[in-house]
Amino acid sequence: MLSSLEKLNTDYLDLVLLHWPFGNYYVAWRELEKLYDEEKIRAIGVSNFDPDRLIDLIKFNRIKPAINQIETHLYCQRINEHKWEKKYGIAHMAYAPLGQGHANEMFEENAIKALAEKYSKTPAQIVLRYNIQNDVVVIPKSVHENRIKENINVFDFALTEDEMDNLKSLDKASPMIGDPANPVKQEFAMTW
Repeated sequence: MLSSLEKLNTDYLDLVLLHWPFGNYYVAWRELEKLYDEEKIRAIGVSNFDPDRLIDLIKFNRIKPAINQIETHLYCQRINEHKWEKKYGIAHMAYAPLGQGHANEMFEENAIKALAEKYSKTPAQIVLRYNIQNDVVVIPKSVHENRIKENINVFDFALTEDEMDNLKSLDKASPMIGDPANPVKQEFAMTW
């Protein structure tokens, strides 16, 4: 950790995430707690933790995760996971909020196209706004300046309750990218 801080030319990191609930993640978490106590890390969180692993981690450690970063988008809304995160005061952070590779399919949904037209926004902006109104932190990835600007320009409109309900009905309730319950993903994660 100290060599990472030196390479980054900083005394601390704002947030460090434990990426998968695999291996001896208790030991890893306790090391993060020590770094938190030493003020080398301002916040610690997890990624890809389902509610059972999240609750287990909370109940048997001192510091609860500040964030659970999980694949969340229109087709994988993580409604159950969100409920448990909220119960324990953990922020829900979406990775791949635009569906990573499935964006075009999402953006072609009639409900998305209609809302984009109604609000004079892009389909991406509608999808991001939907997540934000569901109290999900979004971190859309882009290297294109115009898309980065577009992604931040989602705070000048709000979807109605009926529109939110309509978009909620598009949930397929299944991860497409990072499912920790998938043994193939577990094998892959163990090779890092």
